[in-house]
Amino acid sequence: MKCFPLGILAAIGLAGCTVGPNYRQPRSKSADAFGEVATESTTQPSRPTTRPIEITEWWATFHDPELDSLIQRAVKTNPNLAQAESRILESRAERIIAGAGELPTVNVGGGYLHARGSSKVTFPLSAFGITSPPKGKQENSRVGSPSPVGSSTFPGPAGTLGGGVPTSPLGSGGLPNVTTDLYQAGFDASWEIDIFGGVRRSIEAANADYQAAVEDRRDVYISLLSEVARNYIELRGYQREIAIAQVNLRSQQQTLSLTEDRFRAGVTTQLDVARARAEVATTAAGIPSLDAQVHQTAHHIAVLLGEQPMTLLQELIEIKPIPAAPADVPIGMPADLLRRRPDIRRAERQLASATARVGVATAQLYPRFTLLGSFGFDATKFARVAEWPAKYYSIGPGITWPIFDAGRIRANIRVQNEAVKQYLSDYDQTVLNAMEEVEDTLVDYSREQQRHQALDEAVAADQQAVDLARQQYQQGVVDFLTVLEAERSLYGAQDSRARSEIQISSDLVALYKALGGGWEIDSAR
Repeated sequence: MKCFPLGILAAIGLAGCTVGPNYRQPRSKSADAFGEVATESTTQPSRPTTRPIEITEWWATFHDPELDSLIQRAVKTNPNLAQAESRILESRAERIIAGAGELPTVNVGGGYLHARGSSKVTFPLSAFGITSPPKGKQENSRVGSPSPVGSSTFPGPAGTLGGGVPTSPLGSGGLPNVTTDLYQAGFDASWEIDIFGGVRRSIEAANADYQAAVEDRRDVYISLLSEVARNYIELRGYQREIAIAQVNLRSQQQTLSLTEDRFRAGVTTQLDVARARAEVATTAAGIPSLDAQVHQTAHHIAVLLGEQPMTLLQELIEIKPIPAAPADVPIGMPADLLRRRPDIRRAERQLASATARVGVATAQLYPRFTLLGSFGFDATKFARVAEWPAKYYSIGPGITWPIFDAGRIRANIRVQNEAVKQYLSDYDQTVLNAMEEVEDTLVDYSREQQRHQALDEAVAADQQAVDLARQQYQQGVVDFLTVLEAERSLYGAQDSRARSEIQISSDLVALYKALGGGWEIDSAR
């Protein structure tokens, strides 16, 4: 029967209420479709469509085995990804710490004490249950008396002193003028009963923090994939520009040779020869800069893979084409972003965590109920410390209730409520930023393809102009300056077209990143 109230208290804790607001996922307004999606009648070679999104392995749409290999290695060895993984493990451990609050705490201990009581300590005989002194003795005789605070004390009932803390039945110093040995072994336990749900809210917040850490790693994962792909595309683009420059250099050298022949024949002037030589030297001067960019980009890719800068140079130095965009790019609907973008998912989990912490703060307003207990053995001889008559024990409930804290608890509740408002605003802003990023990348991707089509026409026209200018120059119809300007125009158009090809593929990578593609592979690992 003595344990019945404790059982009632435990049952209340298990079925207790949970203070604070219950979390509800926010509703975000989104458009029915992305406004910058090209119309069905467009003539663009690569066109985004609203078809259901399928970009789990978006890098595979470029059909470049080297790019596939680089991404696979980056996922395994990138330091930033390893750091994000460590943050997940950290959050997982913090979740365990929060969950431990629901369970009792048990400590085992033991000790040995060799003590001698002061011969100057006196205490009344009533301390031993003697109500009247023997004849010839004064009540305050030197049998012993309660010692002052900080010196020898006599314990309370059941071998405890104030609050159920086990101590020697002889006190801190023992009986006056008596040397004693005391052996102790036992354990104590405490259990805070979560009646008002403060611990449960802490666990809820820790779970949300862990899930936010998972989304943070997915965000790092997506950024890593896009960074590797973008740098790889740029490297191939620099190689294309070098190839264009070398072709133009050979063409300009042929023009220089023709001009020198005409000068020796007395048909043209030394000025035309000087101009031709200057054009050859200018084109040749641009090649080392492009080659430096190839090397620097290869270095950066190696670092993204967690390797030394020079590791991949020989692998990537072989000239290969720029990865081409696929003909069809499914982007889905705006509502898909809410479930795909890790930054949106992370912001939502942070909001959930902040909401739970309001409950943690609110629970501080209410009483805290604790069950305390201890059990152990005391003996003055080691051989008897494990005997059953040497046992001691205590058990009982405890309660603490903050009556005055100068407004600290209520101020903390207001702090947590304002944090919820801030995280809600952050969530809404994250959704809007995601929508803006997708619309921006869509318009960049679409307009760059239009620009590339115009550059194709410009290159074709400039090539025809160069052929005609050379023919007419040989025939003496036009001067050398006309040939020079035609060659410059052709070289500039070819270079711009190459940069446009790089930009189209880079814009597609940016679009895949904005749509949040690729993290599903990470989740399956």
